[in-house]
Amino acid sequence: MKVLIVDDELLLIKGLKYSLEQDGYEVDSALEGSEALRKISLNEFDIVIFDLILPDMDGLEVCQKIREISNVPLLVLTASNEDMNKILSLEYGADDYVVKPFNILELKARMKAILRRTKGAAQKPNEQTVVVDDFIINALGRKVSLHGKEINLTAKEFDLLLLLATNPGKVFSREELLEIIWGYEYFGDLRTVDVHVRRLREKIENKNKNYEYILTKWGVGYYFRNAH
Repeated sequence: MKVLIVDDELLLIKGLKYSLEQDGYEVDSALEGSEALRKISLNEFDIVIFDLILPDMDGLEVCQKIREISNVPLLVLTASNEDMNKILSLEYGADDYVVKPFNILELKARMKAILRRTKGAAQKPNEQTVVVDDFIINALGRKVSLHGKEINLTAKEFDLLLLLATNPGKVFSREELLEIIWGYEYFGDLRTVDVHVRRLREKIENKNKNYEYILTKWGVGYYFRNAH
């Protein structure tokens, strides 16, 4: 597994690099957002860990620019415990976040949860392609097309769509989705689910909010429409 750490704190990079390499990860690093973008454009990483506060660019801008060129899983480090920073990082395409100072075991648990979901599809060769309504979902390649047009989804957005689409009509509570998609190691709140559902809807639904695919059961949760 190849990891890119983006942070301007050399001691943090050194400590994280040592700890992750002990677990068998291959670790690269960048001190600035522009350097990170260059490395991501030239290399394949399994996950990127980056700080929201960087010397040359705003971390949210970095997140947005990464999403323009790659669907690599993003784990954000933030020095603030403010809910707005957490929600914004998810809105801009991050898969998860950790608040500084953090416990290295928590960070590793979140990493593993993301990577397990991202790589897990490769362990199901008999379920490579799922056709649901107008969607073609390639579980092995983790690609989705709608009406023949490919849709770029983040790791969590893909997992969420795959779960809902393959269980049409089944209503999942936000608590269930948080546990299934983010794993029992996840320590976040239920708004994380709402943010990802909203982002996913923006990519697959029409623009007038007359949702056709991912529907809401008020007071209960979310579900994918039954096939026509």
